[in-house]
Amino acid sequence: MIDPRAIVDPGARIAEGVQIGPFSIIGAGVEIETGTVIGPHVVIKGPTRIGRDNRIYQFASIGDDPQDKKYAGEPTRLEIGDGNTIREYVTINRGTVQDAGVTRVGHDNWIMAYVHIAHDCVVGDHTIFANNASLAGHVHVGDWAILGGYTLVHQFCRIGAHSFCGFATGVQRDVPPYVTVAGYRAEPYGINSEGLRRRGFEAETIAVIKRAYKLLYMSDLKLAEAVERMRELVATHPPVALLADFVADSPRGIVR
Repeated sequence: MIDPRAIVDPGARIAEGVQIGPFSIIGAGVEIETGTVIGPHVVIKGPTRIGRDNRIYQFASIGDDPQDKKYAGEPTRLEIGDGNTIREYVTINRGTVQDAGVTRVGHDNWIMAYVHIAHDCVVGDHTIFANNASLAGHVHVGDWAILGGYTLVHQFCRIGAHSFCGFATGVQRDVPPYVTVAGYRAEPYGINSEGLRRRGFEAETIAVIKRAYKLLYMSDLKLAEAVERMRELVATHPPVALLADFVADSPRGIVR
């Protein structure tokens, strides 16, 4: 299952059932769980843990040093969950001690070619990163979020669950859950209703999320007032709490 032309450090822990292609390099401190397939010419440095049933394509660079001038060789980590697809030329860096010291990628994510996930980022589950999307350091991406091709996300921003960033979006503030944004300076364009339908949200729930969006973006309410009005919807429609809590807790402010 390991091509004889691959280089695997004796300090790596490779489970049975892992496939590693020719000319790939697996460094010390790397852990790879069963069912994961590593293509040719992949470089993985540790400390990095990669879960089960991932597919990593050729020329990806996984777990290398963070691109941060403050980094001074501290032992930081990368953790990748199960069932992820990581395509050609993807780069995912380890964390820094200025944050939690770890970069995390969850489960069942679809990460297309040339995507960059920087140090200390936290990516949830079931996300899609289209080609050339890039996260700067310390970005958090919620479950089921979609980043269109060439989307660029500024440091410390948060991308809410079930949100959608259009092609070549420039994200400089937090993108709330359920919201669709687009433009070089991201602007809101309604909710991601099609994505919600595909994930089994009922029509009534989608309609109430749309009402919450209108309170936030299409009323004369101040932000705190809009959050208060959104919380009134939570008792009968709990998914609205995700939006209200996110907006109330946004340290950078939201896209508006």
